[in-house]
Amino acid sequence: MTRHRFLPTLLLAGIAATSAHAADVGVRTISVFAPDRGRDMPVTVWYPAAAGGTPDLVGDNKLFKGAPALKDAPIAEGHFPLVLFSHGSGGRIEGMAWLATALAESGFIVAGPNHPGTTSGDSTPAATPKIWERTADLSALIDRFSTDAGWRAAIDPARIGVVGFSLGGAAAMEIAGARADLEAYARYCDSYGKWDCAWFSGGRGYVGDVPVDVEKVDLRKIDKTRFEQSNRDPRVRTVVAVDPGLAQAYQPDSLKAVDIPLTFINLGNPDTIPEAVISDKLAALVPDSAYAAVADSVHFSFLPECKDGSAALLKSLGEVDPICDEPGKRTRADIHAELKQLIVEALQRDLKASF
Repeated sequence: MTRHRFLPTLLLAGIAATSAHAADVGVRTISVFAPDRGRDMPVTVWYPAAAGGTPDLVGDNKLFKGAPALKDAPIAEGHFPLVLFSHGSGGRIEGMAWLATALAESGFIVAGPNHPGTTSGDSTPAATPKIWERTADLSALIDRFSTDAGWRAAIDPARIGVVGFSLGGAAAMEIAGARADLEAYARYCDSYGKWDCAWFSGGRGYVGDVPVDVEKVDLRKIDKTRFEQSNRDPRVRTVVAVDPGLAQAYQPDSLKAVDIPLTFINLGNPDTIPEAVISDKLAALVPDSAYAAVADSVHFSFLPECKDGSAALLKSLGEVDPICDEPGKRTRADIHAELKQLIVEALQRDLKASF
């Protein structure tokens, strides 16, 4: 999963724009109560739209290019599959607008929360391994869309999927029935010391957009029962996991028992995919699975396209990860095009959607 970084809110806050719009994609922000957290979560929803709304560029900021949609446009007539999205650790759902827009254009309603405790500016090591909180967030979204009169009329409750990236990929796998082994995860971090493991031992987090000193996380002191519990939600019919976290810790028997289609996607060539997220062996254990690796990409290729000057801006802020670098001959736009095709095709196939 992504190493946790602090990108100030002034860089990540989405801004409206009137220069571009997608005629058939609407977007709105709603608030959804998460019972397990005892609080509301902000949730962004993209959907096939009828005429109306205000042109917006979702996720547009000083670093990243936004994706066009029509803010608060009416929902188009029809019953659409519902796809839930879980962002990466330290990320934001608005940064997934490039993919969510493509899914809405393909006839899906897409909804994703900013997960409390693991979102940019609100991210701590202690909250990160609590995957059960993320799966509960997603189940709370299903509850809302299945019972709210306005949304219930627009979704098909028999066709619900989940897409997750990085830590969100771990949540997607778990809501499909995969379970992680706490001791296996702790042993992995004992020897690996990078990525998520470095975050647990770093003693730094972010609260209210401010860096704070925090205690280092001892994985063996996490609630073992909750970490290893089943988080399966039977209403979810298919899952796409992109560079899923906890890749070295899943219980093999739980993967063999997954009873829905699960598509794994890794970013990179076979010899460059990090141990933290490599998924080919996981896919081999899931009965109904597919696996793809996107060549000449890296973990950060799943983030939005960067604007000119973003790499220099990040360097000036002390960012050490190559968030805006393009490692090979392919542009991020080209990589995104392949990812959109892979993910749309998987969801259309598994949710029997044809638009």
